[in-house]
Amino acid sequence: MTRKERYQNVIEYFKKNMPIAETELNHGNPYELVVATILSAQCTDKRVNIITPHFFERYPTVEALAVASQEAVFEIIKSCSYPNNKAKNLIGMAKGVMENFGGEIPADLKALQTLPGIGRKTANVVASVAFKIPAMAVDTHVFRVARRIGLSQNAKTPLETEKQLMQFIPKDLWNIAHHWLILHGRYTCLARKPKCSQCGIRDYCKEYPRFQKKELLAAQKTKS
Repeated sequence: MTRKERYQNVIEYFKKNMPIAETELNHGNPYELVVATILSAQCTDKRVNIITPHFFERYPTVEALAVASQEAVFEIIKSCSYPNNKAKNLIGMAKGVMENFGGEIPADLKALQTLPGIGRKTANVVASVAFKIPAMAVDTHVFRVARRIGLSQNAKTPLETEKQLMQFIPKDLWNIAHHWLILHGRYTCLARKPKCSQCGIRDYCKEYPRFQKKELLAAQKTKS
């Protein structure tokens, strides 16, 4: 199977079986999405969705967050990973938006990345989800799944993976393709023990033969 054929098969599978794929982070506007995405770094979306209702009740706008104390923000988000650093970045982000962008979350990727706590992945998420700008966000799930399936080749960084995915996936599918891969990685193509028996794209997966052999050997050991 050529790389082009693998992409075509994977894309067709997801278009048919996952025609709707969206972020699982609860949000109602770009500001809320930025906050939720910053909180989601090395933290589950489920945990973030537990934290954000109280957070947005206390800080419903960028203006409100910009004048918050780090201690108060920490108390609300302390159940997520790295709360001290995230509290600092959230307030810094809000201050940056107020000082440099008139209180409005910018849509531009470069502008977003000037704000504390917003790297390339977060900027791509915000641009694609909040502003519908074609972008390919590569998180740990996307990085792993793309490499494992064979969509990315010899990519050692998320940026290299992003470039390869954008090269082979049509631009009008970039936004949803991110969600296809992240959801597949979150629920099927797990990091330690992928659910290959439940995977609809295993026949197109570069690593499936290796996992299949591993499963057969484990089954044989169990019988013996």
